[in-house]
Amino acid sequence: MSKPLILVSNDDGITSKGIRVLVSIMKKLGEVVVVAPDSPQSGMGHAITIGETLRLYDEDIFDGIAAYKSSGTPADCVKLAKHYVLKDRTPDLVVSGINHGSNTSISVLYSGTMSAAIEGALEGYPSIGFSLCDYSSKADFSHVEEWVEKIARQVLENGIPKGIALNVNFPPKQNEDIKGIKVCRQADAKWQEEFSERFDPTGRKYFWMAGNFVNFDKGEDNDEWAIANNYVSIVPCQYDLTAYHAITQMNKNWDWEKLK
Repeated sequence: MSKPLILVSNDDGITSKGIRVLVSIMKKLGEVVVVAPDSPQSGMGHAITIGETLRLYDEDIFDGIAAYKSSGTPADCVKLAKHYVLKDRTPDLVVSGINHGSNTSISVLYSGTMSAAIEGALEGYPSIGFSLCDYSSKADFSHVEEWVEKIARQVLENGIPKGIALNVNFPPKQNEDIKGIKVCRQADAKWQEEFSERFDPTGRKYFWMAGNFVNFDKGEDNDEWAIANNYVSIVPCQYDLTAYHAITQMNKNWDWEKLK
């Protein structure tokens, strides 16, 4: 029986610590192929490269595992994997990460990590995005490795509904063990940005974005609560952004006849 084919990508770049940890775990589960950005692509969302060259190079850094680095975005990497690297082979699993930093709540929309997973789901592949809520480049992943393996095994054995990607976030390492897993919704939260106006050495104006993450959610069934209480959060995500409840409300309450 052949091993499962597992495609690995990320948004922190092919040399990041997180992807090295993820590759080492996935090697236990199947045949691994890596296609990842050649540099950090955090916050790229689901951007793709249009009107510019897209480059792909072999990268021999994972001890005999086929690996490629791309000048493109995380979504580009999954597309290149499908159309060029894997060609007529279909991955049994797409995994992205492990991201250095949280992708809970609204951050899923900005996340390059999750864009790779969602691109996999778009293609019909079972897909997972893994993130550790620790932004340090030297973050300790040791406490999440067994959980990554368990979750990936579950998906390989049981599958995921078509069109769904799992957004998995882990709490940073603490003195106590992770309590367990919460399959939940994304929290009602947002980034409140601030823009600092600055000037470069030539006197030209530029802006530097900063801000704070604000959680409005008081519930206990969301990813922010899970992470704050030392649980792994798993949010099933879909690329269909249709607000179905709004269709009913708009057809009922809006007078479309006036627009004719």
